[in-house]
Amino acid sequence: MGTGHLALRFARLYHPSMSESDTVTGEASPVRKIIHIDMDAFYASVEQRDNPDLRGKPVAVGGSAERGVVAAASYEARKFGVRSAMPSVTAKRQCPDLIFVKPRFEVYKAISRQIRDIFAEHTPIIEPLSLDEAYLDVTENLQGIPLARDIALRIREKIKAETGLNASAGISYNKFLAKLASDHRKPNGQFVISPEMGPAFVETLPVGKFHGIGPATSAKMNALGMFTGLDIRNQTLEFMNANFGKSGAYYYWISRGVDERPVRANRIRKSIGAENTFSTDLTEFEALAAELEPLVDKVWRHCEATGNRGRTVTLKIKFADFEIITRSRSVAAAVAGRDDLERLARGLLEAEMPLPKRVRLLGVSLSSLQVGGDSEPQLTLGI
Repeated sequence: MGTGHLALRFARLYHPSMSESDTVTGEASPVRKIIHIDMDAFYASVEQRDNPDLRGKPVAVGGSAERGVVAAASYEARKFGVRSAMPSVTAKRQCPDLIFVKPRFEVYKAISRQIRDIFAEHTPIIEPLSLDEAYLDVTENLQGIPLARDIALRIREKIKAETGLNASAGISYNKFLAKLASDHRKPNGQFVISPEMGPAFVETLPVGKFHGIGPATSAKMNALGMFTGLDIRNQTLEFMNANFGKSGAYYYWISRGVDERPVRANRIRKSIGAENTFSTDLTEFEALAAELEPLVDKVWRHCEATGNRGRTVTLKIKFADFEIITRSRSVAAAVAGRDDLERLARGLLEAEMPLPKRVRLLGVSLSSLQVGGDSEPQLTLGI
């Protein structure tokens, strides 16, 4: 599929007078207008908004400076290389003046709901990715605004007016390019990748910058001689499938600027999880089992709030040397109660005893989710 065909198929995003059915194949397929909204350093920006003493200073939201992990970093901290998921001790070493702030997730959730309401003024087709980012399909927007870039600007202006926070936006004809575009003018900006620009924009992009291509896959691509989008584009579909399995076709098409994934409103999360880093490392079963209880409570509260139930329980153990192991168990019917979830999690922990090293973090998650669970009112677990 060449650049000209892509431009024809999606040109109506920028030229509303074109027919709704103008596509490369002639099929009656609505031309999409996709916006990716990403709040700028969301957690850290909320803390700086609410505490003037933090403004203009390097801030990390997360656990303690000694044992925690950075959940979010302000732009002032990012200049020193501080990033999310970095151990706090490493972050502090890179930025000695870093200020650690404990997260206030209830506050972040409330603001996220406020932002979601702003999205809903323009479209019901909203796919949240997290508290601070979402895809919007504004092809048939509620305000009748012809250009997606104008919708994005209105949304960003209203978010700023109502919350005092900055958002960046990417606008394009598919999800992959919209997300790339939102990164392009951060912070507090927006960028359009037009149909004419799409394939050329992707061909110069390093494979490590592709959303959906992690470090391991990027390294494998490099080993196969692929360093940019153009390098991927030069491969055959058969080659990509042979080397990357079911993901091969996805990589093949996004390297051409093609991504037909729909924006999925109210999608079910793949998993629900909670974890905690301890103030001191633990080794004894009873102490670790006691730490499971609040994690199970948190996961189950989310299940009750959303109506989701799951069949797979996963235990995450992070040792003092930062090695991580996970253990999972799936059951035939969805876990029906909080106590059942705890028994499964305890069973997974007990099966690992005695542990070879001291433990600094435990996590519990529930996956294979479905709305409402199965029809059986109760699940008995023989552990």
